[in-house]
Amino acid sequence: MDFDFTDEQESLRDAVARWVDKAYTFERRTGIVNQGGFDRAAYSEIAELGLTALTIPEDHGGLGMGPVEAMVVMEELGRGIVLEPLSQTLVVSAVLSQFAPDAIKQNWLPRIASGEALVVVAQQELHSRYRLDRCEAKASKSGSGYTVDARKSIVPAGDQADAWLVPAQLDGRIALFLVERNAQGASSSGYVTQDGSRAAEVALSAAPAELVTTDGLAALDLAMDTGIAAVCAYAVGAMEKTLAVTVEYMNQRKQFGVTIASFQALRHRVADIKMQLELSRSMSYFASLKWHEAPAERRRAMSQAKVQIGNSMRFVGQQSVQLHGGIGVTDEYIGSHYFKSLTQLEMTWGDTLYHLGEVSDRMKDTAGVFA
Repeated sequence: MDFDFTDEQESLRDAVARWVDKAYTFERRTGIVNQGGFDRAAYSEIAELGLTALTIPEDHGGLGMGPVEAMVVMEELGRGIVLEPLSQTLVVSAVLSQFAPDAIKQNWLPRIASGEALVVVAQQELHSRYRLDRCEAKASKSGSGYTVDARKSIVPAGDQADAWLVPAQLDGRIALFLVERNAQGASSSGYVTQDGSRAAEVALSAAPAELVTTDGLAALDLAMDTGIAAVCAYAVGAMEKTLAVTVEYMNQRKQFGVTIASFQALRHRVADIKMQLELSRSMSYFASLKWHEAPAERRRAMSQAKVQIGNSMRFVGQQSVQLHGGIGVTDEYIGSHYFKSLTQLEMTWGDTLYHLGEVSDRMKDTAGVFA
């Protein structure tokens, strides 16, 4: 199998890498964190690069690219631990493109593609613990439309988004709705998370909503799997930069009159980090290539990838801190922010233990041997 990237994909990678290096410096990121963890101007710059339109069909103003291009972009954003939630845009684009009625597609997809509108998924509830089928939110018919009552937690940039995709119970099954942030009965309270990004608690009280699909679980499955693929690619970029920062520090830090990079024991630990990085990269490729498969196979692949990359993120982050010593956890040093980002990513769209259970559930008929 050929894993070489096309010239177009390499050009896309270079364009994003240049923007991260020149426009999204560590100093700018620190300023964004201090201002609340989200910068609409930075998100607009991402849109100007065409990244918000990446996977949206051309009929709706997008570029019509696929999961491999999305993976390439997310890797580069991961190297800069970019805070603005492009992964949510990729998730919402996939869900609306596959499940939404034409009226919603025509109204929202072009605006998402241009960066004019930011739409995020608001599915997490206090007692759901990553389970998509646990949903206490309620929806009801109201005239020609619907209203939703819900409380959703840890919604990415939830108080800055223009609309949310909200799952809620409708006639005994989970459906998916689009709710605008300025709708009557909708409120949100934002805060900065541990990695510096922004999230919010969202409360809906008889808020007007548009029905996206009555097959909410299938749409949420696609959302989670798309989100996992994006997180995996982002994590690869973050781990690669973490390794680079660690090696640079080891080549500068001296002990006993020589750089610590010359110590064989420490070089072995760096080799272990590199091995975990390459394992993660291969599983990120695997996840992206499985995105178009049937839902059951797709979920199995995404969970396998998340287990490996979750373990790798923990290993790489912790080893980097150990190799740095005390400076590795200081807020002024760039390495600590990569460590925090990797730690939070491990819990995004299901932590390692949750996905280990998902993989285990799919081993029952094959005794652990995948066909």
